[in-house]
Amino acid sequence: MASRRLPSLFGKPSLIKYLQLHSLSLANGKCSNERILTGETMNPFVKQIEYAVRGAIVERASALEKELAKGAQKPFNEVVKANIGDAHALGMKPLTFPRQVIAMCVCPELIDSADFPADAKAKARSILNATKGHSMGAYSDSQGLEDIRKNVIKYISERDGYPSNPSHIYLTSGASEGIRAILKLLQTSVNTGNGRAGIMIPIPQYPLYSATLSELNSYQINYYLDEGNGWALDIDDMKRALNEARPYCVPRALCVINPGNPTGQVLSYDNIKDIIKFCKEEKLVLLADEVYQANIYGEGAKFYSFKKVLGDLGPDFEDFELISFHSTSKGFLGECGFRGGYMEIVGMDDEVRFQLKKMMSAKLCSCITGQAMMDCLVSPPQPGDISYDTFIKEKTAVLQSLKDRAKLVAETFNSIEGIKCNEVMGAMYAFPNVSIPKRAQEEAKSRGMPPDSFYALELLEKTGLCVVPGNGFGQRDGTFHFRLTILPPIEVLKPLFERFKVFHQEFMRKYRDPNSAL
Repeated sequence: MASRRLPSLFGKPSLIKYLQLHSLSLANGKCSNERILTGETMNPFVKQIEYAVRGAIVERASALEKELAKGAQKPFNEVVKANIGDAHALGMKPLTFPRQVIAMCVCPELIDSADFPADAKAKARSILNATKGHSMGAYSDSQGLEDIRKNVIKYISERDGYPSNPSHIYLTSGASEGIRAILKLLQTSVNTGNGRAGIMIPIPQYPLYSATLSELNSYQINYYLDEGNGWALDIDDMKRALNEARPYCVPRALCVINPGNPTGQVLSYDNIKDIIKFCKEEKLVLLADEVYQANIYGEGAKFYSFKKVLGDLGPDFEDFELISFHSTSKGFLGECGFRGGYMEIVGMDDEVRFQLKKMMSAKLCSCITGQAMMDCLVSPPQPGDISYDTFIKEKTAVLQSLKDRAKLVAETFNSIEGIKCNEVMGAMYAFPNVSIPKRAQEEAKSRGMPPDSFYALELLEKTGLCVVPGNGFGQRDGTFHFRLTILPPIEVLKPLFERFKVFHQEFMRKYRDPNSAL
């Protein structure tokens, strides 16, 4: 076979241009312009992933922002992205103490400045002393800086009244990294058919869970939260879901989000106790997503950690397998970008813990600034410290403002015909139920869209308010919802809701069936 000559480096096209246009493959000694990785050859499970909080409607919201910036005329002056719980992006101001500590950790020269209080300096020094080389640029142990893990167990012990162990704590890049790691750990040796792992998740759920299960090709076992009972967990429905799933998978774990996302419920002590007993009876590992534990607004509502209730159940539950997750992204810090989180492992077999540590070691360690932010969360200023009064004032103001917004959002939705919204007892979201007229459902179908996606898109185009349709979280057939974060400031929410009311009334009037109430 005659050899194929390459064009002269100085000719046209040049060698560089030639290599840009033609992929040289050594396979079979032939040149080829075929890509190895294509939509047909890539991992098919990745293609199954859906993540509604940053889906098509959010993309349209970003496009609208660009159109407004270019001077386009719209029925609104700005787009309000209420699709995601990103507190600082929606106007929340960072608390002073944590940011002072992080600033000095990243730039140690600032510790000598007179602009920072002594307790913040002491915190920064303690974090730097725990690092290798006294630098935030150094790796930590795979589980995180030990001194910070010790502060985490002190926080947990004081919260729950039961001891913890630093070897059971993993500092993670946000709670999501820990959740994904545990879901990987729960997989069976078979990733197809009825031998694959089955994971129970609540419906509605946070799409991190469904997306990760799709990526792993796990079997998603849906159990439905009881909307008519404040989104409580219904043990009977959990048993139904588990029994129906058994022929198709090997059930391995139950995921619980408390306080709830997107539903905003806060589980009662007795409900948590029943959930733990259910997992013990059914031999399921319990994954407790507790990132919103500081966000409690409902009258009489109280956060109980699964670790606390588990301890109260006594020695019969000593070997119970529980993994709990927390984060700096929510609560009163709202520091999403720092990616600070932790997970606590309870009752895990020693061999499994060894393998988990090995798996986490492959990532070297979580973000060191995120670890430092977690230290500020679990070990804040104490009474008598210079920064204490300012810290408590700022923390209280954030939580009170969120409580006011939670009340405003639920009351506003419940004042509008065709919308029902449970009390936002906790977390950062409302998940109202909207009655969509049959004619609107038919219009959505003609456009190839779920009805609540059609509703959310129309809402965005008419008001600039970006919400996430309920189908992105899961919902009972025949019901329609959307999720809206309560994070926008009151002064933004009030005029926004006036536009929302006008939109909803016009939407209902446009699509109302003259022969029906809807």
